Amino acid sequence: MIALFDATVRAFGPIDGFVNNAGIVAPGSALADMDVVRMKRVFDTNVLGAYLCAREAARRMSTKRGGRGGSIVNVSAAAARLGSPNEYVDYAGSKGAVDTLTIGLAKELGPEGVRVNAVRPGLIDTEIHESGGKPDRAAQLGALAPLGRPGTAEEVAESIVWLLSDASAYVTVALLDVADGR
Repeated sequence: MIALFDATVRAFGPIDGFVNNAGIVAPGSALADMDVVRMKRVFDTNVLGAYLCAREAARRMSTKRGGRGGSIVNVSAAAARLGSPNEYVDYAGSKGAVDTLTIGLAKELGPEGVRVNAVRPGLIDTEIHESGGKPDRAAQLGALAPLGRPGTAEEVAESIVWLLSDASAYVTVALLDVADGR
């Protein structure tokens, strides 16, 4: 991971924007039926992976450490506030940790020229549902949401681009739901 950041700086120069998008699920299950291997895999990827990447971005972006400042956008999930009962409680909990990372890191790095925010996608039509064993999940549940459809990766990306841009220069510690009112 450190090598990835170092290679990026060598190839493109100083980092002033970073999207922290780590997320996996496992097949839907009640927590009582989950084994520790599954939970460890989800938390290692979604929590530890996100924290390590945020650490490396902070080390390179902080004006206190010689960086230029900038913006970090963590990708959380609406599941962090919904809980995902009987399906993905482990995933929801891991994304709750990303919300907490966002809040704490924004307060640490604000004085060092770095804004930190998160987007919390809801039912987005991506492959993550297939990896959880329910390829039609977004379409089925999206039909029940206020707009009547799942979201798209492009809609999530637009909110991320805005949070990275100077148009959101006074936005930090935000948890932006891109979740169709769910």
